[in-house]
Amino acid sequence: MSTEKTELDGSSSTNPLLLCLQQTLTSCSKSIDGGGDLSQSQTSVSELVNFLDSVSESAISDPENEVAITNALEVLSETYKFLCSTSLDQEIIDALSFELPKSVSKFAGVSPQCLEIADNIIDRFVETCSPRDMLSILCEALDSTNKTVKASAYVSPLITGLSKVFLSLQRRHFEQIKVAVPAIVKVVKAITSESDYEDSDLESLFDRVINIADSIHAVSSKLEAGTKEKLQALHGLYVLQILASVSISTGYKSSSHLAFALRLASFLPYCGLSYLGLLTGSDVDKMSGIVIGEDEDDSMGFLSDVYLGASLSVIWAQIYEEVAQAAKQDLIAVKGELQNNQTKRWQAIGMLKNIFSSIHLPWDFKRQAVDFLLSITNGNVSEKLNIEHNDCSLYMTSLFSALQGITMIIMYTSDTVLRKNAFEALKRVLADIPDSQRFDIMKALITNSDSSSMIAILLDLVRGEMQMESTRRMQTSEVLRTDDKACKNTSFWSTGILELVESVLRPPKGGPPVLPENGDVVLSALNLYRFVLMKESAEKTNYTGVMSKNNLQKAYNEWLLPLRTLVTGIAAENKSDYDQLAIDTVCALNPVEMVLYRCIELVEEKLKHST
Repeated sequence: MSTEKTELDGSSSTNPLLLCLQQTLTSCSKSIDGGGDLSQSQTSVSELVNFLDSVSESAISDPENEVAITNALEVLSETYKFLCSTSLDQEIIDALSFELPKSVSKFAGVSPQCLEIADNIIDRFVETCSPRDMLSILCEALDSTNKTVKASAYVSPLITGLSKVFLSLQRRHFEQIKVAVPAIVKVVKAITSESDYEDSDLESLFDRVINIADSIHAVSSKLEAGTKEKLQALHGLYVLQILASVSISTGYKSSSHLAFALRLASFLPYCGLSYLGLLTGSDVDKMSGIVIGEDEDDSMGFLSDVYLGASLSVIWAQIYEEVAQAAKQDLIAVKGELQNNQTKRWQAIGMLKNIFSSIHLPWDFKRQAVDFLLSITNGNVSEKLNIEHNDCSLYMTSLFSALQGITMIIMYTSDTVLRKNAFEALKRVLADIPDSQRFDIMKALITNSDSSSMIAILLDLVRGEMQMESTRRMQTSEVLRTDDKACKNTSFWSTGILELVESVLRPPKGGPPVLPENGDVVLSALNLYRFVLMKESAEKTNYTGVMSKNNLQKAYNEWLLPLRTLVTGIAAENKSDYDQLAIDTVCALNPVEMVLYRCIELVEEKLKHST
């Protein structure tokens, strides 16, 4: 063909940028169409790319420069006209398709008009080039975002292009879409983690990202069994991942984000997903198994938020009834099932940890998740435990993580109602764990916490558990009228209690605890030790070993006396000072000092009568 036909003849513009563009495009066409040296054609394409990049960067770097913005629009428009020329050889379009999508997408952040033209140029390539090639090209372009361009705008034409490429694929649909999904998710996660985007930017991005889900749905609906099942599973994982990103971006109070949640929820029935399956994790595990297969492929590691998305899909339904309707689910029935099935309840609590522990998720979702947890643990769970006797060992790790997440909410929320509800949720989850494993998980929470106040709260809960266990033991003893083995089958009344007390009064790093900073946890540890000592003494038992002479001597010499020396020393230092800090220090130590001296008196009395 004659390359003259592809030149921008007839343009009377005196804009030097347009004249330069005409010359560059003409040179590009000739070098590609002439069948000459490959390096020469690559050089000419590189020159075109560099020219376009310089124009877009000039406009983006100075958004107040109207001349630069006008130039960008004109250059992009002329580029589109060139690509739409009916006389342009396919060879030229194919060659340019490898580089131009990246360059024209950079213009998308200049203005809405430039975004529209960038969309049109990407569409032109998708319509005229190999779908398989375009999928690879657009994915590579997605991975090329940089700080010089506005990422949300840059990726928008590329994502829309991929949604249309999916519809054009003729074979190996699952394999090719599986390659593209990680690239899309990666860039969406990166953008939503940034805080300097306007709501309108994210809304436009999410609209296009959800169009990807529409395209995957359209493709899978035309496939045969087997491949269809795989693509449906990938579709479901993608939907959950995007729901997590939508939720993290601005929460659920935006009407547009509710619209996104509704659209995403509508895909759940098609993917065969139920709220019960999502909240117990079984549906996610099933989809992951189908997508990954037996080759232990780790390429799906990018889907790090699918479990978070699965949990959030249910929480969205709790907030908005229409979301549950879109998903064709009965949330009340799901809650009833969880209330009556302890194993599934444990699984659900383990899934909710993803919400409790997320550092990016808005507090509103955590508040709703706590309310949901309270609703499924409503009633006297501990009485049901004695009947069910389910094995909790498989779920200990996830329950521990959920409890850790709840403690983080208690420590860091500024909402007093949420803190109160989270504390109630903490107690209910602990009550839902069998007696034989409850102490172990509470001990793990204590030893893995860096918060003095939280450890103090947990130690007080341990003391409460011991009181209830002691009461049950006495009731059992009265019924049986024997020194039965059941009375000795205790979890909290064990030597582990002294280990907890020691971890506070004689920290592993050595020396007495730091006061007054850790006054609250020291007070709780002393109260726990005093309670155990008095209870074992009154009942003439020694389940914890606290009454043995060696343990009494150890507590006296290694815990209590060093602590007394520390407390009296601090008190003496601040006694003559009358500034507010000294007064606060003395006041903070008063409760510790009172309980400490009572413990010392009790131990001295026991040592006198020990043999």
